Amino acid sequence: MYRLLLVEDERWVRIALKKTLEKVNLPIQVVGELSHGLEAIDWLKTNQADLVITDIRMPFMDGINLLEMLQEHSSHPDVMIISGYDDFSYAQRAVRLNAVDYLLKPVEAGELKSSLQKWLDRRGAFSMKEGEAVRGELSPVGQILSYIESAGDVHMSLAEAAERVHLNPSYFCKLFKQTTGMNYKEYVAGLRMKEAERLLDTTSLRVCEIAERLGYRDQAYFSNQFKKRTGMNPTEYRKKRELIKHM
Repeated sequence: MYRLLLVEDERWVRIALKKTLEKVNLPIQVVGELSHGLEAIDWLKTNQADLVITDIRMPFMDGINLLEMLQEHSSHPDVMIISGYDDFSYAQRAVRLNAVDYLLKPVEAGELKSSLQKWLDRRGAFSMKEGEAVRGELSPVGQILSYIESAGDVHMSLAEAAERVHLNPSYFCKLFKQTTGMNYKEYVAGLRMKEAERLLDTTSLRVCEIAERLGYRDQAYFSNQFKKRTGMNPTEYRKKRELIKHM
């Protein structure tokens, strides 16, 4: 059963949302009802929630500020925005802060259920154990790692990877860092350097050709990055490998 915290300054709206949540018949339990963001931050010091549903315009601390603060909160609950304001700037800020959805009041039961079901599906996939979902399916990050390993694709951008597993790039980037301990850019850079080592060791391609094949337009930059990883520039690395082979 997932724990949900309602944050809404209008009591009648909280009551209506709670009734709607009861109708959708999902494994979600309302564990708290609060009237503004400051109460929510205080409540979360001693309680836990998996998802926070919050209005935007509230006294003391609005929903956007609450969303910003929860980015740094130790429990880091997901946040869904429900607002009476069809304002693009609000929605844009919410997306940038990784809100799971932005719904407009009055929220229909079917719409809320659809949004919550998507969230539950994603949470299920993110219940990870050693990079895989507990239920035995590959997590989104696991899918990307598996694909790159099998296809040898060292050029896939963050946006392409996120699109492949149907997540927004910002959320995928955060998830990747949580799962692997490194950001996606660092991971791909490491793969490129490993491929560079292999090409230097097994082919007669020139350094400039290897750099170009791996997507580096600046050979000097490529050589500098390679040296940071191996302690040698590409030419030195190739010479050392040749000496080892002939020993």
